[in-house]
Order: sequence, then C-alpha cells, then structure tokens
Amino acid sequence: MSVDDVRDAYGRRAEEYTALFCPPEGMPELDRKSVSGWADGVSGPIVDAGCGPGQWTDFLRARGCDVEGVDLVPRFVEIARSRFPAGSYRVAELDALGVPDRSLAGVLSWYSIIHTDPRDVPRVLGEFARCLREGGSLLLGMFEGARVEPFPHAVTTAYFWPVQEMSQRLDDAGFLVEATESLVVPGRRPHAAILARRG
Repeated sequence: MSVDDVRDAYGRRAEEYTALFCPPEGMPELDRKSVSGWADGVSGPIVDAGCGPGQWTDFLRARGCDVEGVDLVPRFVEIARSRFPAGSYRVAELDALGVPDRSLAGVLSWYSIIHTDPRDVPRVLGEFARCLREGGSLLLGMFEGARVEPFPHAVTTAYFWPVQEMSQRLDDAGFLVEATESLVVPGRRPHAAILARRG
C-alpha cells in the first residue's frame, strides 16, 4: 500500500469520512479521554500527524494547546481549514512533517499509521523521533491484533499490530514506552493506545 494509494483513497471519500467522524458525536468518549489526558501533560508545540478533516486538531486547540494539523490528503486540509478556521493546517506526509529537528513537545498519531506498510513504519516513527525534543511525548492510536496483518478497512487496506511489537518498533526509534492501553468498544475493532516519550 503506497502513500499515493492512501492519498487517493481518502481523497475520493473525504466528504464521507468527514460526515462520519468530524462532528463531535463522531469522536468516541474513550478516545476523547485518551487524547485529552495525554494533551494535559504536554507543554509546547504539538503536531497532529495525519489530522484528517481536523477534528482532533481543533479538539486540542480548544483545550489551549499550541497545535498544527498535517495530512497527506489535500482535500482533508481544505476541509479542516473551512470547518475549523481558527486552527492551522497544511499538507505533509508522515515521514516528512516539515518541522525542525527536536522542535516539538508532542506528536499525536491517532490512527494515522494504520495504512502504513509495516516495512515503512520504522521510517515514520523515526521522523516522529526527529521532530520531538528530548522528553517529548507521542500518543499513538492503532488497531490491535495478535499479529501484524492486513485487513480490509472501509477506505483502503489497514493493518493490525500487537502492542508489544509496535512498542518494540518505538524502542528501536528511540522512544521509551511509558504506558499502553487496550481499548474495547462495542461495534469497533480492537484498538490500543501507546504513550511513548522521546529519549
């Protein structure tokens, strides 16, 4: 699954995705709790990496965070700017966020690497590490499974990851995993959140 494939797939369904997930009621309460609890511990600039139509960027901005949303899908960035004009949004890829080395206090990667080919995940995590200052925080949301394997996501192929295996990838990229949480919500696939800090 290439970056171009993902960009094109979401570009074709950007309005549909926005209608499902961008309204406040589209943001599950457990997700709100995870993201807000993480954000309360971050002091400084944050990038919402893979911001989609901007709902989590705006959620963080409303909590007083210094946050910028980036996404590889130009249509998502257009929608985010239109729906949430008080925020800052731009087009960028996950492995090239376009910020200086060690300039960020936090990176939110909330289901943004679910479509990334497992062979490319280390490069993306390495980019997150490059951008975070020492002690900077990463919150990563993902679909959890017993093994790394693809599944037919509604938009385009996505991947399950075991928490232990993603944690090892984070360790390899220079992160210290501080907490993991498996989240079970009726009607949703098993998913997990990993909190990691840049060494």
